[in-house]
Amino acid sequence: MTAVTSLIPGLDEIVRHGDPQRRTEAARAIAELFFQDAARLKSDHVDLIDSLLIDLVPHAELAARVELAERMSLIANAPRALVGQLARDNEITIAGPLLRRSSVIDEQGLIEIAGIKGQGHLLAMSERPTLSTGLTDVLVRRGDRDVVRRAAGNSGAHFSQSGYSALIQRAGQDGVLTLKIGQRDDLSSERLKELLAGSIDVVRRRLFEVVKPARQAAIKQAMVEISGAPEQVENRRDFMPAQRTVLALHRDGYLNEGALLGFAKSHRYEESVAALSALSGVKIAMLDRLISGDRQDPILIVGKTIGLEWATVRALLLLRLGPNRIPAAADIEAARANFARLMPSTAERVVNFWKSR
Repeated sequence: MTAVTSLIPGLDEIVRHGDPQRRTEAARAIAELFFQDAARLKSDHVDLIDSLLIDLVPHAELAARVELAERMSLIANAPRALVGQLARDNEITIAGPLLRRSSVIDEQGLIEIAGIKGQGHLLAMSERPTLSTGLTDVLVRRGDRDVVRRAAGNSGAHFSQSGYSALIQRAGQDGVLTLKIGQRDDLSSERLKELLAGSIDVVRRRLFEVVKPARQAAIKQAMVEISGAPEQVENRRDFMPAQRTVLALHRDGYLNEGALLGFAKSHRYEESVAALSALSGVKIAMLDRLISGDRQDPILIVGKTIGLEWATVRALLLLRLGPNRIPAAADIEAARANFARLMPSTAERVVNFWKSR
């Protein structure tokens, strides 16, 4: 450690009066000595380096701090105070690597950071190999959609009973989150029933398709308990009668937006998809898969391509949810704004891609 201690006499001067470049060079030199011998250093030596870097690093250039944080995130005996300082930095490129994987930050430190920092910090924490119930409680309470989805999809995450309840409640408005929760190995039968009870039909069918066989059986059983009758989530829809209806309308000259709007308002899913297929040229199977997926964008895109009015697009969005589901007004308004902003040329390129598949 002689090389390190030799830097101490000039350290105060560098910290007080050194320009960013001198501070960066000093911090980099001390850190490099640590990285060279990290595996062999005793705790008191690490503490010494910690005390040196804790004053230098905040004044170093951004690129140097980013590099230092990335390398420190991989070291099991990294200087604890320095790691805590970097992990609390407002710059996510600095804090992120440490929050994602550093083993030096203890649970209390993570919970403290999660309680005060922004969504970028929360998202980084949600990617850690393991997440305690105390930490996921904060992530579910404070996190935005991306944070909660990432935590729910993390197999190393653990959720408290209250955390799971909040997670499932949020899933009622988020089909992607429902799919992530539904595939968790620690999901109990009772929690699965809660999840399905708050989900729409298209999400239930999609979940049935992606889970393991054992979970498929559990979904069937849960639907029996919820509705009193088996839910045929695995059955494919029969579009043949709907196709005949739509072809007859086309032959008679009545296949237009008004007919499509009537199908959608009557919650006639098969006829609506068949009419959209005939009007847009996208195959029925492709439209069915897109519309019953996790996003509502396909309806907006097809609607824009064939020149539908917002009232018809809105009716199709409601059709997708099912007859007993009422969307939040904010969600409908967001969809309307997205539909208005969508350029016809952009929508046409996407539809042409669908046609080619």
